[in-house]
Amino acid sequence: MLKGKCIILGVTGGIAAYKALELVRLLTKAGAAVHVIMTNSAMEFVTPLSFQTLSANPVHTRLFNLISQAEIGHISLADRADLFIIAPATANIIGKVANGIADDMLTTTVMATKAPVLIAPAMNVNMYTNPIYRENEQRLSRFGFLFVSPEKGMLACGWEGEGKLAPPEAILEAAVAALGPRDLAGQTIMVTAGPTREDLDPVRYISNHSSGRMGYAIARCAARRGARVILVSGPVRIDPPCGVELVSVSSALEMQAAVMAHIDACQAVIKSAAVADYRPAERCAAKIKKQDGGMTLELVRNPDILAGLGQLPRRPLLVGFAAETDNLRQYAEQKLREKNLDMIVANDVSQPDAGFNVETNRALLLFRDGRAVDCPLMSKDELAGVILDNVACELQTCRGSKA
Repeated sequence: MLKGKCIILGVTGGIAAYKALELVRLLTKAGAAVHVIMTNSAMEFVTPLSFQTLSANPVHTRLFNLISQAEIGHISLADRADLFIIAPATANIIGKVANGIADDMLTTTVMATKAPVLIAPAMNVNMYTNPIYRENEQRLSRFGFLFVSPEKGMLACGWEGEGKLAPPEAILEAAVAALGPRDLAGQTIMVTAGPTREDLDPVRYISNHSSGRMGYAIARCAARRGARVILVSGPVRIDPPCGVELVSVSSALEMQAAVMAHIDACQAVIKSAAVADYRPAERCAAKIKKQDGGMTLELVRNPDILAGLGQLPRRPLLVGFAAETDNLRQYAEQKLREKNLDMIVANDVSQPDAGFNVETNRALLLFRDGRAVDCPLMSKDELAGVILDNVACELQTCRGSKA
C-alpha cells in the first residue's frame, strides 16, 4: 500500500502517544519508511528508543541537531516526505501550526514541507469543542491540511466525549487515501458483500462459502479513493473497513430491502455478494426434529436483486459478479446481457487460489461494449483496485445512455 513512501510522523505530548507506536508498526508493515519527530512533552510519555526500534530509523527530537554537516535536519526531512502525519496532535501543536509558529523540530519541519499533512487530534472534550481550537482546525482545513476526526469515548482525564485519538488503523487508512488517487470523490458507491443465510428453523440455515473478502476489499479501496461507500453485508467474520457506512443483513430479502432503500443515492452498485438463489418455502418456528428416513425440503426462488436493478428506468452503473466452476466466459456473458449490466467480474471459484476464503483472486472483466480485461492471479486488494479503475472510467465516460 505504501511501498517506497517516506512518511514523517510527528508525536506530541498526550497520553495517546503510546498509540503512535502501533501506527509506526502499521505504516512500516505497509511498506513505508517512517521517520519520527518527537516533542519534548512526547518524550515524557514514550521513549525515543521505542520509536527507533519499530521504525529502524533515528528519532528526531532537537531542532539544532544536524543529520550531517551538509544537511539541516528539519529541511532534509521536509524535503523527503511524501506525507506528514501528526498523531497524536494536541491542541497546542495545532494552534502553533495554524498560526505559523515554528519554534521546535516538529513545527519547523511542518512549516517547511510541501507534502500533504494529516493531523489526528487527541485532547480533552472541552478543549476539542473550544471555539479557539475549532477556529484553528477550520483554518488549517482551508489551507489543505487533512484531519482524522477523534472518536467519542472515555478519555484519560475522566471526561467522556469527543477527543479520543482515532484508532491507528483509521489513521493508516487516511494515510493511504491521502497518497492515492481521489478519482471517486463525490461519487456514492454501494457494494454488497458476503453470503446470505436462509433460515430453516431457529437453529439451521442454508448459506454458501462466501467470506466477503472481495467485497470488503472493494469497499475499502473505494473509500480510499474518495467515494462515499455504502456496504451492504451479509454475515461475515471480518471487520468493516474504516470510513464506510455498514448495513448488516442476513437473508436475501433483507439484502434486497437494504439495496432498494439506498439505490437512489448511488452512482454505482458493485454487487459482489453471493446471494442465495433459493430459500425455504416456510421457516419452522421450532427446531426441526430428526426423523426416520429422508427429508424433503421445499424451496422457493429468491428475487434476483441485480436483475431488478437492471430494469430500473434510471439505474446507476451496475457491476455484477459471476462465480462459476465451468464455462466461465459463456455464463458471464449471458449474465452480463440478461441482467443489463455495464460490467461483470467473472472468476472460477473451483480454483484453490481464486475462490472463497482465500486472499487472492484471478478474474475476467467483461463490459457491455464487448471489451474484456484478463486479470491474472493477484491479491483481492489489488483486484479491487483494477475493478475500481474501470468503474471510475465508466463513471466518467458512460453516464449518458442507460437503457
